[in-house]
Amino acid sequence: MALRLVQIAMNARDDSAVGRFWAEALGWSVSSEEPGVTNVEPAGFVYPDPVAVCVDVLAVPEPKTVKNRVHVDLATTSATHQADLVVRLKDLGATPADVGQGDVPWTVLADPEGNEFCVLEPRSTYRDTGPMAAVVVDCAVPRVMARFWGEAIDWTLHEVTDDHATLRSTKGIGPYLEFLRTPDAKTVKNRTHLDLRPYPGDDRAAEVARLRALGATDIDLGQGDVSWTVLADPEGNEFCVLTPR
Repeated sequence: MALRLVQIAMNARDDSAVGRFWAEALGWSVSSEEPGVTNVEPAGFVYPDPVAVCVDVLAVPEPKTVKNRVHVDLATTSATHQADLVVRLKDLGATPADVGQGDVPWTVLADPEGNEFCVLEPRSTYRDTGPMAAVVVDCAVPRVMARFWGEAIDWTLHEVTDDHATLRSTKGIGPYLEFLRTPDAKTVKNRTHLDLRPYPGDDRAAEVARLRALGATDIDLGQGDVSWTVLADPEGNEFCVLTPR
């Protein structure tokens, strides 16, 4: 049995506007499977494929109130590319964000609804990830998160220390999933979460049971009777297990 990280789900009060921003930021396309949901994925993409972690922007009535615990890092190939990308993103509606980063070589911005993200300086690690270098999750204990997520999904654990843990698809393509140690505690529902999907023919209920045995807990966000299961990882970060595809 195995699960794949197929997309991140991002809450927004205006899903279409935020979806358009991220499509422009990543150079991807937008579509909509239903009202209140804007899908962002590469043009010509055959979903799901680990070459990309897609973005689903979901309309919610609640405004953003605290710094997000899950954010996206964008890759660049040169100092000029980084500078040009920052300018282009600001023209699209991004604003500078101060999350206490200090003097660092990357640039922290926020999308039109305040969702923080980073435009990284060129790094060889991300030379083949595509525009999305990593999905980054704040956490208290990266080693605990590495143990859970290393078993939860079929990705390879590349590095784990007291300060960070890094995973990537076993195929060696697409973005990384990273857990960074931060002092801030989780206080509200995450506005961005991970969506996992079983392989065709696999049993979703059995996968959910396996995740519970690893330390996941059931969580009620008011989702009601839906086709997916909402769980939380050992540090309370919500995620969804979708139907096989």
